[in-house]
Amino acid sequence: MNLLFTLLQAQASAPAAQGQSAGGGMGFWLMIILMFVVMWLFMIRPQRKQQKEMENFRNSLKKGDKVVTAGGIYGTVQEIQDRTVLIKVDGDVKLRVDKNSIQRDFTDGAQPSVQQQPQKPEKQEKY
Repeated sequence: MNLLFTLLQAQASAPAAQGQSAGGGMGFWLMIILMFVVMWLFMIRPQRKQQKEMENFRNSLKKGDKVVTAGGIYGTVQEIQDRTVLIKVDGDVKLRVDKNSIQRDFTDGAQPSVQQQPQKPEKQEKY
């Protein structure tokens, strides 16, 4: 601690001894603060928003929702508890998974509709 204080004091007095102003440190701190603000705006804030959306999605799950887990297992919600969800995978196969492993909702209303255009028959060439 004393060594750091001594180094900072020596650095602050060096420009004054050379006839230069000691105002260069203010620009450095301003750049550091600006860098943290930019990081918060572009990295931390959007990630927090996405985490809140996922938390709201997991809390709004209800029986019958079609979901996919983090491991890629598709199923239908059968039962919801505080920390776990029972999903029906196929037939009589049911899996109990952690609520945090539920990633997306594939219920018909939540899934964006994709319109498929009718395919035109390819022309066959006659030889």
